[in-house]
Amino acid sequence: MNPILITSTDESTGKTAVTLALAQLARERGLDVGYMKPKGTRLQSAVGKTLDEDPLLARELLDLDAEMADLEPVVYSPTFVEQALRGREDADALHERVRESYDDLAADRDLVLVDGGGSFSTGGVVDLTDADVADLLDATAVLIARYEQPGDVDAVLSAARHLGDRLGGVLFNAVADAAYDQLTTDVVPFLEGRGITVFGALPRVQELAGVTVAELADDLGARVVTTSAPTDAFIERFTVGAMGADDALRQFRRTRDAAMITGGDRSDIQAAALEAPGIRCLLLTGGFRPAGAVVGRAEEEGVPILTVQTDTITAVERAEDVLRQGRARSAETVEVMRGLLEDGADVDGMLDLAG
Repeated sequence: MNPILITSTDESTGKTAVTLALAQLARERGLDVGYMKPKGTRLQSAVGKTLDEDPLLARELLDLDAEMADLEPVVYSPTFVEQALRGREDADALHERVRESYDDLAADRDLVLVDGGGSFSTGGVVDLTDADVADLLDATAVLIARYEQPGDVDAVLSAARHLGDRLGGVLFNAVADAAYDQLTTDVVPFLEGRGITVFGALPRVQELAGVTVAELADDLGARVVTTSAPTDAFIERFTVGAMGADDALRQFRRTRDAAMITGGDRSDIQAAALEAPGIRCLLLTGGFRPAGAVVGRAEEEGVPILTVQTDTITAVERAEDVLRQGRARSAETVEVMRGLLEDGADVDGMLDLAG
């Protein structure tokens, strides 16, 4: 069988969860399934000293005994990219490394699922985009895409052009209820009219759409100032309080399931955020402890307050990184995705791409 590459139009589309869930479903159908992620992109260290967490999870969930060097032959860290730009990485040697790792992993397997790296274009500096990997490994690709508005179809068509005959089809993920009718009525027939198979449209579920306040606090190393406000609410986006209180309140009232980030000394902004029903927590920067009145009001409203020592810009960057990684890389969320695939996707059609 040929490998199946799971790629995506952008980051944070649920690609890894789909890959691992599909691998589990293939195993249920009696296939001996392997996994690899040619480009390790989910790194905690800028110099790649920490291995990508996705192959680690795959090894656990799929009970693989492969070496990490094969599961993740290229550590695609910022330092690696810098070295490639300076001509210190040999693209041909990297291609050979990926190919040899795949051959080792595929030996005696019925199928290998290949997890794409980051966004569709990641790897371009060494000719290892997902389209390049598909050519290198003779793989057929399943493209994971989001859909919120008609303009999102452009990204699908662009990826389809790059993949060419390697594209087996598209799977839409995390589709909101408000967008579902337009997707199925207009977009799916449009794509199929262009010869692009659509394997399904999975609904947006909160378990995969964000992180809880507690998870955010843990990942940021934040201190939870409030004692009774629950920390199990989901965060799906961030809003920054950097204006006057009146303007801030108008902005906060237009958002939902959000964490508000502002300086710990901005009591006016903090009070405004507590009046907005869509604010799920306050993330205060600069190491300041909020005023007692703000803490008391937050306890009454059930809105937890987190504090960090970093400045606001750094806190925003780190928080966005946490949200971008999301909850799609755990045993529990892979299980959720497996249920979504069984209910809303042509699983057999995707597995048939392997021949």
